[in-house]
Amino acid sequence: MKIFKHLYAQVIIGIILGIILGIISPNIATHMKPFADIFIKLIKMLIAPIIFLTIVSGIAAMRDLKAVGKIGGAALVYFFLTTLAALAIGVIVANLLHPGSGMNIDANALDINAAQAYIGKAEQMDSLQGFIFNIIPHSFLSAFTDGEILQVLFVAILFAIGLLLYGDGAEPIVKGIQKLSKVFFKIIHAIMHYAPLAAFAAMAYTIGEYGLHSLLGLIGVLLCFYLTCLAFIFIVLGAILYFYCRISIFQLIGYIKTEILIVLGTSSSETVLPNLIEKLTDLGCKKTVVGLVIPTGYSFNLDGTAIYLSLAALFIAQATNSHLSFEQQLFMLGVMLISSKGAAGVTGSGFIILASTLAAIGVVPVSGIVIILGIDRFMSEGRAITNMIGNSIGTIIIAKWQKSFDSEKAKKILAKS
Repeated sequence: MKIFKHLYAQVIIGIILGIILGIISPNIATHMKPFADIFIKLIKMLIAPIIFLTIVSGIAAMRDLKAVGKIGGAALVYFFLTTLAALAIGVIVANLLHPGSGMNIDANALDINAAQAYIGKAEQMDSLQGFIFNIIPHSFLSAFTDGEILQVLFVAILFAIGLLLYGDGAEPIVKGIQKLSKVFFKIIHAIMHYAPLAAFAAMAYTIGEYGLHSLLGLIGVLLCFYLTCLAFIFIVLGAILYFYCRISIFQLIGYIKTEILIVLGTSSSETVLPNLIEKLTDLGCKKTVVGLVIPTGYSFNLDGTAIYLSLAALFIAQATNSHLSFEQQLFMLGVMLISSKGAAGVTGSGFIILASTLAAIGVVPVSGIVIILGIDRFMSEGRAITNMIGNSIGTIIIAKWQKSFDSEKAKKILAKS
């Protein structure tokens, strides 16, 4: 059948087979993890050079630093507003549905050792000054070896500025960078053939390691989280996308369905970053906008993580019978809004931010994060997919805002997807 030739169909099959293996033979399934890790490492290996080449070629071709500044400013404003909206929606849903009420968990009886690594990192979180200094790499090459997206973004913008200041003499370099960019995207296309196996391995490991039984006790908060993410994507972001860009959220999801399924299988939105850059450029967004917005969004525009943070904090408060006043909830939103940016790129950042926020509030026991530790892996797929879709929509909206979006081209492409 022709459908099985499509990558998205192969990924679906991989996910289904992974779930079956995880249920039938958990011991074998847990040994599948290295096959998923190989795929993620291969993609991460190429993310830095692809971001660098895309941004440099885009800015150099644009030849207008003021326009680049406007795009960056527009992106930060949009990211701030959508993150605030996602955090607020998580708070509203938690207050309406009360997913943790009635659990009556004694925080003193919780085994804090299981989450001690995250709490320790929360206590050592860098200040705002430290975060800003961390954007600047130790050397030009360390931005690539350390794998920090913001550092690569910083170096790429500086290099592009240097090319613009060099003038016409930089034209051969720009053309060389554009050709090299195409080579790296060809490599990504080749690696993507491995995605179905990676999705199978990652899903098998997740089910085999954590088991479906771990969902039963906390099914309420899990359903609450996923329904909130769906509502945010289809109602909030979908409405903005349609009324501002006249694009249906359903058509866009159909266009990036393969990427959504890969993220679902691997629990990592980074695995599709290069694909998104290429697809959104093909959709009609200018390369400069895509090159700036997507990498920045992966650090600053984490809508799924924002929903998770506010919903999880109030769930823990309800489960441990810790009352938070309206003023304390507003303070919590403010802390999360700032700390979620400061922990960009940190492994386990969701848990670290959650722990640091609970510590800052002082009312909800930090040890309460142990309650959701068991289902965090099952929530990570929702966070990653929401983050990815949010960044895709954000790129289109910012491109439209900056008059760098070909609406007619987008409608023709989306109609075929």
